[in-house]
Amino acid sequence: MKDNRQKLLVLVGPTAVGKTALSLQLARHLDAEIISGDSMQVYRGMDIGTAKVSPEERAIVPHHLIDIRNPDEPYSVSDFQQACEEAIRSIASRGKIPFIVGGTGLYIQSVVYGYRFSEAGQDEEYRRELKAYAEQHGAAALHERLRAVDPDTAARLHINDLRRIIRALEVHRLTGRTMSEYLAEQPAESPYRTCLIGLTMRRDLLYRRIEERVDLMIEQGLVQEVEGLLSRGYGPGLISMQGLGYKEIVGYLQGEYSLEQAIELLKRNTRRFAKRQLSWFRHMKGIEWVDMTETENFVSNVARINDIIYGKLFVD
Repeated sequence: MKDNRQKLLVLVGPTAVGKTALSLQLARHLDAEIISGDSMQVYRGMDIGTAKVSPEERAIVPHHLIDIRNPDEPYSVSDFQQACEEAIRSIASRGKIPFIVGGTGLYIQSVVYGYRFSEAGQDEEYRRELKAYAEQHGAAALHERLRAVDPDTAARLHINDLRRIIRALEVHRLTGRTMSEYLAEQPAESPYRTCLIGLTMRRDLLYRRIEERVDLMIEQGLVQEVEGLLSRGYGPGLISMQGLGYKEIVGYLQGEYSLEQAIELLKRNTRRFAKRQLSWFRHMKGIEWVDMTETENFVSNVARINDIIYGKLFVD
């Protein structure tokens, strides 16, 4: 039976695995437009630390959902889902293939599987109580409270991801149900005809690439980028400024440790982040994994990926 659902190409994988270079080549070959599936690239002025595609690269292939918020403006998974679905419709209307590329698992899953988000509402007083608790006892203590009621959600959220930890606790308080229970009830069938490609790499090589990327970010001016954000009034307490690459440099600028220590901390945190990304994507259904360890076989990897895409999206 012919599948008349909208075609959707998705490329996922951990940071530094090579998604950007591959996505540009695939997009040109397939006449696709790229939608960023990265929760940090939405913020204006946060370019180096998010490894944002350059203006030159964006001139080659149109990109969407980049530079759409100021660093002090809220942005949630439901915001992403709505904006991404609009971008998919717009791209398809031009006869192009929508192509999501990124590493923020929940954001991408929300679109691929058409998640219905909890209508639990909000309890602002409880949120303030939880924020005060975190300030008094530390983020780890709040994370432990979530672990006590929803260990699955706690396992996938970083200790410093206060916004999502608070939301998960809030949902549990308002509904008596956990966020992981809501996720387990999400639709099993995608509203799209999807092709999901996942990139992986031998761990030691991935970690070396991560360390090289961090060194390059420092050379490109990451410290100056963070200084500029702080000087424009974007304080370290903002969700955006708690992002990987920003909180570590803020600590250096505030005199908590040396630049050398900040760089080592960023490398360590990025390695841990990549490990969590891989764990998340391993639990996503339907991903076709491609090992990019042998970078000299890039051409053969691209050929294999093209075969996967053709079979998933163009053969009925």
